[in-house]
Amino acid sequence: MEQQNKPLTIKEWALDDRPREKMVSKGVSALSDVELMAILIGTGTTNETAVGLSQRILTKVGNNLNELGKLGLKELTDIKGIGKAKAVKIMAALELGRRRKSTEVLHKKQITSSMDVIELFQPMLADLPHEEFWILLLNRTNRIIEKLKISEGGFIATVVDIRKLMKIALEHNALGIILCHNHPSGNHNPSDDDVNITQKVKAAATTFDIKLLDHIIVTGNQCFSMADNHMI
Repeated sequence: MEQQNKPLTIKEWALDDRPREKMVSKGVSALSDVELMAILIGTGTTNETAVGLSQRILTKVGNNLNELGKLGLKELTDIKGIGKAKAVKIMAALELGRRRKSTEVLHKKQITSSMDVIELFQPMLADLPHEEFWILLLNRTNRIIEKLKISEGGFIATVVDIRKLMKIALEHNALGIILCHNHPSGNHNPSDDDVNITQKVKAAATTFDIKLLDHIIVTGNQCFSMADNHMI
């Protein structure tokens, strides 16, 4: 009877094929997403290497890291071989990536276009399963004073208190403001409610000599700038 060959463990692979050793010898950019994930989760299962498990995780989301970022603890732990500890590591790594992207824009400080705002908020908001409404506070030269969350809602909408919004802008001595919220549905076009709240905020801001510069709508793949589309 022919003996069935058992798959090699990672320790039995050639040195250049082992993710950690490959990173050390060739640099992090030489690794595939699967190999980076394998280093992150550390171990596989009794019948599957960390690389095999990582391949299965990424296949589940179509090898799309943005889609992976949308998975919560329950969705990750529903994958065979992924316990709470591995799921938390994956979520933490993805969150660090989002924060790094946002920090890069904050260090830039000055807002010169809608793309600057998108680069700041898309990593934060694109993968959320619920709506969040944020305000970016700017000084006279459009340098960032602060970014603050105004409200949080459900899948379809969030309620915005204009009085609270204006109070925050005045307390920070902002002379310019930019609004931003996400659409979990994936539709980046503004709704009638989005247009209505934008006009109300613009009117309130004008009363205090504060300029509403833009209202950005964020989704996972596309974003919409009301200023770029001449809606402000």
